[in-house]
Amino acid sequence: MPIATPDQYAEMLAGAKAKGFAFPAFNVSSTQTLNAVLQGLTEAGADGIIQVTTGGADYFAGHTVKARATGALAFAKFAHEVAKSYPVTVALHTDHCPKPALEDFVLPLIAASEDEVKAGREPIFQSHMWDGSAVPLDENIEIAKQLLPRIKNIDAILEVEIGVVGGEEDGVKHEGSNDALYTTTADVSKAVEALGLGEQGKWIAALTFGNVHGVYAPGNVKLRPELLGEIQAGIAEQFGTGPKPLDLVFHGGSGSTDAEIAEAVANGVVKMNIDTDTQYAFTRAIADYMLKNYDGVIKVDGEVGNKKLYDPRAWGKVAESAMAQRVIQSTRQLGSYGNSISA
Repeated sequence: MPIATPDQYAEMLAGAKAKGFAFPAFNVSSTQTLNAVLQGLTEAGADGIIQVTTGGADYFAGHTVKARATGALAFAKFAHEVAKSYPVTVALHTDHCPKPALEDFVLPLIAASEDEVKAGREPIFQSHMWDGSAVPLDENIEIAKQLLPRIKNIDAILEVEIGVVGGEEDGVKHEGSNDALYTTTADVSKAVEALGLGEQGKWIAALTFGNVHGVYAPGNVKLRPELLGEIQAGIAEQFGTGPKPLDLVFHGGSGSTDAEIAEAVANGVVKMNIDTDTQYAFTRAIADYMLKNYDGVIKVDGEVGNKKLYDPRAWGKVAESAMAQRVIQSTRQLGSYGNSISA
């Protein structure tokens, strides 16, 4: 199916919230990993979100140059074309844009979508993330407020991080007290007062409840998914809305238990980022292939090797299928398995 239109993306998120599941949002950094996500979602019969970070966009552009906007546009153009061959609907998202990257990442991409919309076409990306977690809260919210009208005018969605996700992703690193890892209702209230609840433009909130990017074992990080429910209730009471007024995003979920994920989804999470686990699935499959076929992929003692084995397509297919299986696992964990507006 073609990439989701703005209306279809809104339908996807609204359906997830109404039915009590979340969409996995998979970070990709190559056409191989992108194809792996499309394969996995198709086998799961599930719609989903495919996203690219600043580092992933840099890699798409070529690792010897720094042209992340170019890389992101190349990613999007490739996705728009190949997604037509798959029977599920996917949305495209840019992940984690800190303040130093606004000028060479998200702002050029918004401008490119503005040109598309002026020409009567759809935006290139369906949502963009502004990651203001490294700046003071007031500045974070002010920049989000400046971005939101432009995002609204291209009929896209803005993702805002309110709080601090620990660990590191693509050079965005947070260290400090554990208290910083837990968003407060007061923090979110400030954001709602500035950004509204949809009337100024659609936005979704990446709140933090102990999340940490990277790899960690269950029990090493204290997740408090119940905090999301408390914040939802506090905002609903303060602003006189119905239950769960916010659409939430779960970052830094590697190592989370099924129960923690389920509770977060029950409290309004509609999007959960997946990166570390799919990276490992992809690379682990390559390592296994190379070790098992060592004599074929390496020209040992002057031999010629086995072209059928060292052809990048041979091990690439294995890696893509292994990552696709991890994609399927994510759809089962989040409840999106079998949920597709394309069905």
